[in-house]
Amino acid sequence: MVGIVVVSHSRALADAAVALASEMLSGRPVPIEVAAGLDDATFGTDAMAIVTAITAADAANGAGRAAGSDAANGAGVVVLMDLGSAVLSAELALELLDDEVRERVLLCPAPLVEGLVVAAVSAAGGASRAEVAAEASGALAGKLSQLGTPPGELPQPGELPQPGELPQPGELTQPGEVQACSAGGAPAGTGSVGGPVGTFTVVNAHGLHARPAAALAALVRGLESDSQARVELRNLTTGSGWVPAASLSKLGTLGALAGHQVEVRAEGVRAEAALDKVLALGARGFNELAAPPRSPAPPAGAAPAARPVGAPIGAAPGLGIGPARPLRTVPGAATEPIPATRPAGNPAVEWRRLTDAVDIARANIRRVRARAAAQVGASEAAIFDAHLAMLEDPELLGGARTRIDAGPAAQAAEPAWAAAITEAHDALAALPDEYLRARAADVRAVGDQVLRALAGGPAEVACPEGVLVAADLTPAEAAELDAGRVDAVVLAYGSPTAHATILLRALGIPTVVGAGSAVLRIADGTLVAVDGTRGEVIVDPDTDMQRELRERAEALVEGDREARALADKPAATLNGVPIAVAANIGSVADARAAAERGADLAGLVRTEFLFLDRDSAPDAAEQESTYRAIAAALGGRRITLRTLDVGGDKPLSYLPTPAEANPFLGLRGIRLALARPQLLAEQLLAVVRVAHDTPVDVMFPMVSALDELLTARRMLTEAVALAGRGDPPELRVGIMVEVPATALKAAVFAPHVDFFSIGTNDLTQYTLAAERGNDTVAAIGDPLDPGVLRLIDAVCRASEGGGPLVAVCGELAADERAAPVLLGLGVRELSVNPRAVPGVKQAVRGVDLAKATDLAAQALRAESATAVRALLTAFTP
Repeated sequence: MVGIVVVSHSRALADAAVALASEMLSGRPVPIEVAAGLDDATFGTDAMAIVTAITAADAANGAGRAAGSDAANGAGVVVLMDLGSAVLSAELALELLDDEVRERVLLCPAPLVEGLVVAAVSAAGGASRAEVAAEASGALAGKLSQLGTPPGELPQPGELPQPGELPQPGELTQPGEVQACSAGGAPAGTGSVGGPVGTFTVVNAHGLHARPAAALAALVRGLESDSQARVELRNLTTGSGWVPAASLSKLGTLGALAGHQVEVRAEGVRAEAALDKVLALGARGFNELAAPPRSPAPPAGAAPAARPVGAPIGAAPGLGIGPARPLRTVPGAATEPIPATRPAGNPAVEWRRLTDAVDIARANIRRVRARAAAQVGASEAAIFDAHLAMLEDPELLGGARTRIDAGPAAQAAEPAWAAAITEAHDALAALPDEYLRARAADVRAVGDQVLRALAGGPAEVACPEGVLVAADLTPAEAAELDAGRVDAVVLAYGSPTAHATILLRALGIPTVVGAGSAVLRIADGTLVAVDGTRGEVIVDPDTDMQRELRERAEALVEGDREARALADKPAATLNGVPIAVAANIGSVADARAAAERGADLAGLVRTEFLFLDRDSAPDAAEQESTYRAIAAALGGRRITLRTLDVGGDKPLSYLPTPAEANPFLGLRGIRLALARPQLLAEQLLAVVRVAHDTPVDVMFPMVSALDELLTARRMLTEAVALAGRGDPPELRVGIMVEVPATALKAAVFAPHVDFFSIGTNDLTQYTLAAERGNDTVAAIGDPLDPGVLRLIDAVCRASEGGGPLVAVCGELAADERAAPVLLGLGVRELSVNPRAVPGVKQAVRGVDLAKATDLAAQALRAESATAVRALLTAFTP
């Protein structure tokens, strides 16, 4: 991939330009280096700094050249400069480079901002060095075309076309006629407007709602970034008008539901390619998990539908005391627009105020998205992509800009933005579909973030202080909570393995789930105590109880302090049996956090983070580099690399798979890897290379048949031979136990593995037929159900007498109260989120293994998860 160097007099300008360009890349990495300013605050350029930046960008592409690219056709570097002495400094830097490097560098005369955006997108798409420079040099063509202005002529105020404005039917022109075959839709033809036309059927259960619409708008914005293709859509089923595909708010007004036919048309030099990409995205459901439609929301004030719940479940440890705060006060609740209290100023100033506020809101949403992605996964964080797309929506921004630039009737930024938001909100709210109408609240919530920033306050809703009480929380709602303000969370329903609960646990917020509908009647401000360890909710405690609770809370704080102080020490039971406490990680940053928290090893590295949000799979060299970085962050501790676990509920855009009625039971995990053996072969080669230099476990997910394991092991042997260094000395092989049949057949697998790692989240939902993301049955899915424990016991029995190590890497491992029963069953490794490591280690140190073995035997005979939890509450380690 081509590297890019940005040379500017201003460091702030260069960083901002790089940030803008990065927005267009959708997570695809492009090596971009900056040589700007004499320091962070002083304008100027430095030739030696440019040499350093070019060298770094060129080095990032060394692996590609080593694989066989020559200097003329290899990746190389394109240098973009702002003006004046930046060009002179770049030319001097070119002279100072070694000859070999110099011949891989092109100085590009493109405009810095527009050129950088186009160059980055082109590089991410695999363009050559010459192509990247050529695309960047033509970056102004799109702007000139949009404004309809020959070079040298500038339009007068009021003459600019509004953002997102497209010609009406009959106005588009395309030389010649294009015939194409659309991917997954009706055959593409040539429409009356002269460009290619095609159709697709909406297969998403909720229609073209926020997430798929955001994916579509992002794709089209990337396609339109070089102004060589423009795309519009209309709903053929309802007979709607054409709307710009790059506008998220306009896409919402199509009212496109599951089964509706959507027509797509494109114009421009790359119209046919753009059409095919849009149709292909629609055919695969916009990369969204297929799921049954939700039931309509109950009318306001109606009681929630009855559903099975047991006793309250402690889902996140700790004790919180505070005033009850019902869900209606949490982030995301719609608020009235903030009115402007000042007259409109200069339009340029008002527009700058609005764009600055949008930037503040965008930064906050990205922060929340990053936290959600790290804790519960990229798919669950995708809702924030829709929020970000709203802030890029040309219709919303254009509507506000029109009002700001309206001459004598010009408005200040606040009412202009509020009016644009209200218009988009009302268009969605008027749709007949209940689910799409609900998306109007997303528009209002995002709009309100900008209004708050305009008013000088934080872009995010002020997080409530106290105990949050709700029927349930989505991952998005959980991600926005501030652990410094929320004392605890009480959910009437929910599950300890739901994604929102996992996030709350990672945030360290004491949580009780399955508390029953009665908690929804707790009055706002009522004092509530929540013990997330014991699973207790105490409403309006008297003075003596409050004193006892606060003493208990202080003891918990002191216990946490002691656990943190001993976090870097090994954990062993009171009987001296060593227990490894590992960390589940999904990034290099997670690995650093795990090391800081005292993790003994990485018990689960979710390698799919490398494969998501990009257009092609990472090669062995890129994977090897990242795995080495994780190992380095952990200081040489063993790392357990789980091979790619995608498919079904976690699709890859570049690896299309057929739609599945039940993706959790479909082509995923090892099944998908074996169906696409080149992907697995590349990954195993990277694993083997790293294993020669650091202790590595390789773990295969979703194994349910011995043949799957044996095939994967043969491919591992082939990878060892290809690496050419013999058998790695400390490479171990294991499988995830997530399927009940695998647990029951553990003795069959045992001779072929070094360890079993039990994924209790999937094992629980498969065993109890209760999908953890389905809020009508989630409360059934308790991992402490005796049926689940008996499967864990079966794995441990198959490993007795020197057999494979048994680990648990699901959320049950992080439940400190569950440690005695797991250790009593025979588990000898617990892998948890990094934050939980110190507490779990301390829980292990308090376990008498003999007593724990008796406890486990009682738990296996118990009649329900509630009975097991009662045993744990009464248990004395």
